[in-house]
Amino acid sequence: MSKALSLKLREDIFDQVEVITRQVNLPRNTYINRALAFYNALNTRKLLRKQLLKESQLVRADSMRVLHEFENCDESLP
Repeated sequence: MSKALSLKLREDIFDQVEVITRQVNLPRNTYINRALAFYNALNTRKLLRKQLLKESQLVRADSMRVLHEFENCDESLP
């Protein structure tokens, strides 16, 4: 399903889009949809990275404690 959208672009960006879409032989709508899909994927990855870093910091102390326990186990082996 598609949604109609009214969009204002800066003139320089619009001109660039026009040049590129002619060169790659793509409809403007397809080009803009692909650009937005790419930008959404990029920002989704950035948000996921931020969330993973946050969660990693939350479990960092526990992870270090477990690591030290494993190191102590190795030292007690003959």
